Amino acid sequence: QVQLVESGGGLVQPGGSLRLSCAASGGTISNNGMGWFRQTPGKEREFVATINWSGSYTKYADFVKGRFTISRDNARSAVYLQLSSLIPEDTAVYYCAGLRDTAVAFHERAYDFWGQGTQVTVSS
Repeated sequence: QVQLVESGGGLVQPGGSLRLSCAASGGTISNNGMGWFRQTPGKEREFVATINWSGSYTKYADFVKGRFTISRDNARSAVYLQLSSLIPEDTAVYYCAGLRDTAVAFHERAYDFWGQGTQVTVSS
């Protein structure tokens, strides 16, 4: 069973950047579509970005507006989410998730395995 561990979260000022990492252990994710979601207290988890198995296709939520970039390194069994031009509304716990399929998905119910999340707080 593949396990995902996110890292890279923290406190950042508005306009700042963070790079989130998602490392897989107990197996490889090189043949899996992957995604990032986020959740704030009292709200449902929402889609942020997804990437197919090779990294050749990516898709983002509308609110990203070119500020975030999802990428992957299959040799390292890792997926990344570069966050830039952060605003307070981006404050959330960010989750990495994986599909058994090689393609992409936009709804959390499609994903088969999840990490524990990493907190991102955007505040001055």
